[in-house]
Amino acid sequence: MERRAVELDTIASVLPIDRRDELAELLTYQDVETLRHLVNQGMGGNTLRALTSDLAYLEAWRLAATLKSLPWPAPEALLLKFVAHHLWDPQHRETDAGYGMPADVDEKLRSQKFLKTVGPDAPATVRRRLANWSTLTKWRGFSGVFASPASNRPFASRCAPCRGRAAEKRERITGDVLAKLLATCATDSLRDLRDRAILMVAFASGAAKFPACVSSS
Repeated sequence: MERRAVELDTIASVLPIDRRDELAELLTYQDVETLRHLVNQGMGGNTLRALTSDLAYLEAWRLAATLKSLPWPAPEALLLKFVAHHLWDPQHRETDAGYGMPADVDEKLRSQKFLKTVGPDAPATVRRRLANWSTLTKWRGFSGVFASPASNRPFASRCAPCRGRAAEKRERITGDVLAKLLATCATDSLRDLRDRAILMVAFASGAAKFPACVSSS
């Protein structure tokens, strides 16, 4: 950790850091080397600060949720888990305490001052962190699954039954309809976790219409 703190000091002139010791504890040596590489590549200070802030949050979340550092590249299941922990319906949470971010993960992140507001993250925040996660993955030399067709395949598979009859029919989705769709995959199974994440990502990213058969399964 001391070595990482020293390495962080060497880029402080370009990347102002007011939580050096905490960052040195959270970030791995490879994380710091990636940041140093970005500094050497001439990436702007504001962009680097945003990347560092989000990288620290991702590492803190991963440690709180699984007691492990981020894997590179991240598997698809971990991305969906991140989305499920940060984009959720407050009304559903009232009837299901285990829905959304687990209480122990929430408590840990709040104690570290990474979480300050109550409720799910803003969609824009989640999109930004996923985008920065993707950027850091690419700078480490990995392709990742952020924009892979495989990440959309589960969503497409849920709509397979309707392709032969009314594939072009669409229904406008509102918050109450989304809640009903989420209720169809409310167990703690990996499949339902995946499907909830897909639904929430599609809704949060501005998809105004879902295929009419999404609620079936």
